[in-house]
Amino acid sequence: MTAATQKETRGFQTEVKQLLHLMIHSLYSNKEIFLRELVSNAADAADKLRFEALTRPELLEGGAPLRIRIEADPAARTLTIDDNGIGLSREEAIAHLGTIAKSGTAEFLKNLSGDQKKDANLIGQFGVGFYSAFIVADQVDVYSRRAGLPASEGVHWSSRGEGEFEIEGIDKPERGTRIVLHLKEGEEGFADGWKLRGLVKKYSDHIGLPIELQKEQHGEDKPEAPEWEAVNKANALWTRPKTEITDEEYKEFYKHISHDFSDPLAWSHNKVEGKLEYTSLLYTPGRAPFDLYQRDAAKGLKLYVQRVFIMDQAEQFLPLYLRFIKGVVDSNDLPLNVSREILQSGPVIDSMKSALTKRSLDMLEKLAKDRPEDYAGFWKNFGQVLKEGPAEDFGNREKIAGLLRFASTHDASGEQGVALADYVGRMVEGQDKIYYLTGESHLQVKDSPHLEVFRKKGIEVLLMTDRIDEWLMSYLHEFDGKSFVDVARGDLDLGTLDTEEEKKAQEETAKAKEALAIRIKTALGEDVAEVRVSHRLTDSPAILAIGEQDLGLQMRQILEASGQKVPESKPVFEFNPDHPLIEKLDAEPDLDRFDDLARVLFDQAALAAGDGLKDPAAYVRRLNKLLLELSA
Repeated sequence: MTAATQKETRGFQTEVKQLLHLMIHSLYSNKEIFLRELVSNAADAADKLRFEALTRPELLEGGAPLRIRIEADPAARTLTIDDNGIGLSREEAIAHLGTIAKSGTAEFLKNLSGDQKKDANLIGQFGVGFYSAFIVADQVDVYSRRAGLPASEGVHWSSRGEGEFEIEGIDKPERGTRIVLHLKEGEEGFADGWKLRGLVKKYSDHIGLPIELQKEQHGEDKPEAPEWEAVNKANALWTRPKTEITDEEYKEFYKHISHDFSDPLAWSHNKVEGKLEYTSLLYTPGRAPFDLYQRDAAKGLKLYVQRVFIMDQAEQFLPLYLRFIKGVVDSNDLPLNVSREILQSGPVIDSMKSALTKRSLDMLEKLAKDRPEDYAGFWKNFGQVLKEGPAEDFGNREKIAGLLRFASTHDASGEQGVALADYVGRMVEGQDKIYYLTGESHLQVKDSPHLEVFRKKGIEVLLMTDRIDEWLMSYLHEFDGKSFVDVARGDLDLGTLDTEEEKKAQEETAKAKEALAIRIKTALGEDVAEVRVSHRLTDSPAILAIGEQDLGLQMRQILEASGQKVPESKPVFEFNPDHPLIEKLDAEPDLDRFDDLARVLFDQAALAAGDGLKDPAAYVRRLNKLLLELSA
């Protein structure tokens, strides 16, 4: 007995054991989904064979038409799914059926909550459809041989889903994979021919190759060999006219290509004719995958050339900030032997990428316009990724900006995302700029002293609390002809929103408080770049403003987290001359007491801005000292 034919028992990877435990305990409320997953895997095996046969036609082994067969045996209580696709070698069977070789496995398991409905969505999202067989089967046998290997190098994999599997070499004359499910007691209904036909029509009608079941035989003259008939349409869904495709078919096709158990939010199906000829079917998912923020994770569209599958994740057709878009592109203008290297550049690829990017953004615009509640869900899942767009895609910057959503002072809860178009529509008379404030949390920014003058004048301010918002705004300079202004940066100038009387009063106050500004600057020394009277404040005594060219807190934290050196910068200390604490400070003759009070105000302003204190212990000592003096 050779190493290739010997029988051995192996243990499942730990993660698979946990997954099987969930499966076997009826994780899915909709058990019939297992058939869709196994048929989908069989269709993928056929696609992979077509692709490899482009350069190695001998893999077709005679050229029998590709198909999937489903055979039920009610007496034996078995269900068999058989395909003549690429098949598995012994090593591939061990690797693919005994482990989950996918990044994010630990995070996936950590997110399992015990809630069956939620966990079902997570498993579908993670894409481990083969194991769904154990929902209805107490034993699964897989017989397979990889195309191109001799018949003697077939493999038999078997497991009862109890922590281990057996594997041995067998003779298998036909290439491909045959999966035999030994149905659990009570699951005999899945061996019923009429039920199986209904399930295939429901879940797999879009599959682009025949799914065959045995013909129903009536009377006594039954043929010796079973007769097979296709029960699905057996042509690629994206090649059919849109008017002939139902919403349910579009949804099921999405689940087939994405291995996601939930419905997509939206889709866009287009056929382009003329100088370039290609068909695209793009989907917006309803939930985010685990590896969404891993920019080097596998992503992209399924690429077909003249309906022949070429590659699974062709990332060249969409920019990185649209990496969540799923779908298919089928081109007539690319060579059948196209490779990832050829796809890197060229006028055909560039033209298709530009058009597919626009179609994706149009799909999102339509979703936002027609179904704002669904778009709010999309934004929650994918908003941070879309915010990468203005930096990556200059040509579509305005279009992307229109899809962004932010909290604002107009929405006290911070839960409703404000579109920039809505903000512009609400601008007060004389306002020609879009004002925003960045910070670590909504709780921190919604009561920021920087907003005081804007509340007084009834001017809406966008509140940006995502970690990348400051970085985003360094690329997003204007929208609808209105420039963006950070209310915490530089010397605030409200332009015509301040009357001539207000501007004159500000100048007079600044002149009158020059001496106080000099005293405070002396007290704070090198910790501040400048001290000046504030035009921002109405209720608070002081704030820290960011220098016009300096990095804000968010950008400094991003650079520090990545180990990069942060450029040195000092804040501007602004004080409210009408506040009682500032009046008391101005009247304080004792130099040490003046310094202590000025330092406490500086540290409080830093805390209000969301920044940490350089010397918290000194702040506490000064505060305690002042409190004791007040109580004496």
